[in-house]
Amino acid sequence: MVKLESLKKSFQFKKTLKEKKVHSDYFSIFATKNFYKPKVKSSLLISFVMKKKIGNAVKRNKIRRKLKAIVQKLLKKRGAINKDYTYIVFGKSNAYAQKHDLLLPIMEKCFGKIKK
Repeated sequence: MVKLESLKKSFQFKKTLKEKKVHSDYFSIFATKNFYKPKVKSSLLISFVMKKKIGNAVKRNKIRRKLKAIVQKLLKKRGAINKDYTYIVFGKSNAYAQKHDLLLPIMEKCFGKIKK
């Protein structure tokens, strides 16, 4: 099973935010080629970020958990997410009300755009 490893340092976020971008109504994905090695070789470098303007902590955490679950599902599909990239996923408030089944194909499509 692939572990999700979060970015920790400010320079990691800055470098990733400057590279590739894909936007949707529910989230934005920023990606760059891996510029440092993860602690565990099989882990995926990905961070889930929410702006403080989006609701309260409960709502932000619900969106973060929903997006994280979708990424876990996509990792089980072979080739859906490229592990050679570092990702930052910015959740948007529209994702709170949407069903998991609707967000899954949208996120898969966005990760496909990054690979190209």
